[in-house]
Amino acid sequence: MRVAVPKESRPGEKRVALVPDIISKLVKAGLDVTIESGAGLASEFSDAQFAAAGATISSGPVLSEADVVLSIQPLTPEAMKSLKRGAITISFLSPTTAVDSIEAAVTAGVTALSMELVPRISRAQSMDALTSQALCAGYKAALVAAELSPRFFPLLMTAAGTVTPAKVVVLGAGVAGLQAIATAKRLGAVVSAYDVRPASADEVKSMGAKFITLELEALEGAGGYAREMTEDRAAKQRELLTPYIAAADVLITTAAVPGRPAPRLVTADMVATMAPGSVVVDLAAETGGNVEGALPGEIVTTSNGVRIWGGKDVPSQLAFHASMLYSRNVVNLLLLMTHEGNVVPDFADEIIEAATVTMNGENRKGVKQ
Repeated sequence: MRVAVPKESRPGEKRVALVPDIISKLVKAGLDVTIESGAGLASEFSDAQFAAAGATISSGPVLSEADVVLSIQPLTPEAMKSLKRGAITISFLSPTTAVDSIEAAVTAGVTALSMELVPRISRAQSMDALTSQALCAGYKAALVAAELSPRFFPLLMTAAGTVTPAKVVVLGAGVAGLQAIATAKRLGAVVSAYDVRPASADEVKSMGAKFITLELEALEGAGGYAREMTEDRAAKQRELLTPYIAAADVLITTAAVPGRPAPRLVTADMVATMAPGSVVVDLAAETGGNVEGALPGEIVTTSNGVRIWGGKDVPSQLAFHASMLYSRNVVNLLLLMTHEGNVVPDFADEIIEAATVTMNGENRKGVKQ
């Protein structure tokens, strides 16, 4: 069976779904791999590297003859319709935001699996692309904050006097938040963090940061995610967080609820309490933003001199390693479905069942057509 990797079509997307180092696993499993020429260039992988690893390089489109298509972003509706009936696609395919692509997959009789829907269970850890890409985003968030801040992050003892360390507050202690904490600590900052899940306190402390404790109910959700909160609780949380944010030199927000708009954690009034020159990094800007005024892909300077950086395509800004990690995730999922050179999804498997969005002309996740 032929596994195809096309060039990513979404502007700003620099990652590639398969890297040369992992191709040997697919070849060993009896699969043929075709890469569209130039698919890996933005993430520093050349056609020659893919060819040396055992892939065929195609100078034209690779979709029409493919049995399996691997990508980062969902295929466009037009690309879905170009696939042969029964083909399989694996990508980030949100049932709430990729409706047009899902409709096209249903019409074309394509089986579409989403990396976003891989369940957070022990068996699926090696396939958890949300976690691997959040790792990249959290690391990048701390680097962006350090670059934008007019302050040193570490404590410095100099002949001209002592430079005090930057105070960093991180909201959200999931994978991205913990990586932001760890990176800011490595750079020498004094870090505090908050999460609606009290269970995160031990993880935050293990990174050398202080956990901010608020007298509020816990919001533990399914699969290790936080669940949504009521507006009354959100308002109280904002009130209690304001003094911590006002004292911060850097604020990094990472909170997200899969498939839903990002929770609004920080209002413009809260940002107004920060000192001039302070920096806010909002990793959730693409899904509505944790911070009022954040715009994806832009730096907004407030009237009181606070710079708000809105994240956009953040893992793509570390395209080499983000691609490497995603490639391992997607190949582990693909090999779970591969037997004697054939890719045959077993929908009795809880991982495959959870990740499947469309199959045989059916929308399995209930998105309205």
